[in-house]
Amino acid sequence: MGKIVATEFISLDGVIEDPGGAEGYEHGGWSFRFDQGEEGRKFKLDELMAADAQLLGRVTYEGFAQAWPTMTDPVGFADKMNGMPKYVVSSTLQRPTWENSTILSSTDGVAELKNSHEGDILIAGSAALVRALTDLGLVDEFRLMVFPLILGTGKRLFDGAKLTRLKLADITEIGTDGVSIQRFTLV
Repeated sequence: MGKIVATEFISLDGVIEDPGGAEGYEHGGWSFRFDQGEEGRKFKLDELMAADAQLLGRVTYEGFAQAWPTMTDPVGFADKMNGMPKYVVSSTLQRPTWENSTILSSTDGVAELKNSHEGDILIAGSAALVRALTDLGLVDEFRLMVFPLILGTGKRLFDGAKLTRLKLADITEIGTDGVSIQRFTLV
């Protein structure tokens, strides 16, 4: 059985909005203010290479679908992003535009999706989807790359989520600026 893993760049105050700067948010690109070190790059590469599929909300999917198909890199990150199965949960998206994409009209099919994969199913961004799946008890692990920064405004990962108890599985500091990778599982 597969495992749903929410993997996020997140500020100390819980903001996940526009860490890369592509969305035009007032604080966009905030993650680039920090040195994630070789450990951070390796973590993200290893995480993706070990995954079986991606599960995305519509907004994140549309951003990724616009950017990734034209990207290349020497380590194969872009090839994996483009080639792996992708599932987008959306009641409004009519046709997927990104290779190997399937639309799920609701979260109802996510439990079945876990049964159809053996490895990790990664969710990046997709705050509303992560909250919904957390409330349904379907997120098995949270991998949060926490940046020591308070943004004050922006989309927060857990706004409106119901009470959910987690267990700290691991914490690792990366780079030289106090960025950490914190892994949590459901209790």
